[in-house]
Amino acid sequence: MTPATAASRPRQSLPASFGDDAFEAFLRRRDEPEWLIERRRAAFASFQALPWPSARDEEWRRTDIRGFKAADFAPPEAVAVSERDHAAIAPLVAALAGSYATGTATINASTTQRADARTLGGAILVDLPTAVREYPEIVRRYLLTDCVNPAADALSALHAAFWTNGTLLYVPKGVKLAAPLYSLVALAGAGRVDFDHTLIVLEDGAEAALVRETASRRTEARSALHVGAVEVFVGAGSNLRFVNIQNWDDDVWHFSRERALVDAGGSIQWTVGGLGARLAKVNQEVMLRGERSDAQVNGVMFTTGRQHLAYFTRQDHAAPHTHSDLLYKGGLLDGSRIVWKGMIRVEKDAQRTDAYQKNDSLLLSEESRADSIPGLEIEANDVRCTHGATAGRVDEDMIFYAQARGVPRETAIRLIVEGFFANVYDRITLEPVRETLRQAVAAKLGHGK
Repeated sequence: MTPATAASRPRQSLPASFGDDAFEAFLRRRDEPEWLIERRRAAFASFQALPWPSARDEEWRRTDIRGFKAADFAPPEAVAVSERDHAAIAPLVAALAGSYATGTATINASTTQRADARTLGGAILVDLPTAVREYPEIVRRYLLTDCVNPAADALSALHAAFWTNGTLLYVPKGVKLAAPLYSLVALAGAGRVDFDHTLIVLEDGAEAALVRETASRRTEARSALHVGAVEVFVGAGSNLRFVNIQNWDDDVWHFSRERALVDAGGSIQWTVGGLGARLAKVNQEVMLRGERSDAQVNGVMFTTGRQHLAYFTRQDHAAPHTHSDLLYKGGLLDGSRIVWKGMIRVEKDAQRTDAYQKNDSLLLSEESRADSIPGLEIEANDVRCTHGATAGRVDEDMIFYAQARGVPRETAIRLIVEGFFANVYDRITLEPVRETLRQAVAAKLGHGK
């Protein structure tokens, strides 16, 4: 996507709610250090210069956002959360707190729960505004510097200019956290706008597991917006298990750019659950920039109604002897649509790369549609790279076989769907995550529209 003048942009991309006056008012409310203000100003200038996504762009050709009106939203503000909104989100917080050691929670961009530092063994898990005040050297070093490009597109720039809250997980060199942590980003009630930013840093030889869930609860019919980013730094010899479950309701527009950098001998297991949103467009990238680094990426997607999920994945091999393995699976009901586009990129110096990617889709209705587009870009000559994609409907012979043995049709379909996702679930090392995904898929399967 190339820069364009503001005058050439579609009119909706520069509403007054995200214009110059709104941006200056946003800065005055923030009380932030000068270095961060400068970064926000640079991002806002990019937002003004970059073209708004359209069907003319290859990346957006299969994702129509003409129904999204930025003028319907305004920058998020950290305001007091009502008792009703707290009550709507309380079961989610309780479920996470009951499964993991400690964690953070935000509702409508306001921090409502902080992690218990006594359980962190020297690691840091705090909301991002607190991190800016108390750990500025960490935030300044890593936030929107080497990982996610704040000028990648107009939405990335919008996020970088207006991010409001988020989470920092910092694990010092050699610290190994045995118990997994959690981070909840929630929307509820009327204040349903969030520009959350997640920043994860594991220094050399560190280990950690973080489960991040984004979810919402409607207390009134109103569109909502989430424009987010995830940045992950995995140091040499470090190991991260990161789970990112997106389970917004059907009124949420969700845009996110997510990227991990993995150094020599480091490894990441990254599990994605794409379950909610009216429309979601996510770019997920892993760069293996250190020799013998490793990435396993797992994806579970399930759509109903008129949902549209678009996930673009990239496995970027920049060093020798690196390994990546991506498996995404999607189930579709009603008139929903899933777009998956994957790319394995091997740089010329990344000899002995071993990379694999696969996407399978199970269509559970005549109206659903799955677009699977795997790809390879290879500049090295001593590699093993394979990819594949499948799409198909439920086998009626299997359903008949089950019904002939007294199994109701609905139960037979549920068992087939569970079997379809089973090999993704088997790769997930955190049992509560496997159960969360199973329950979410079962719930959506039983409530197709």
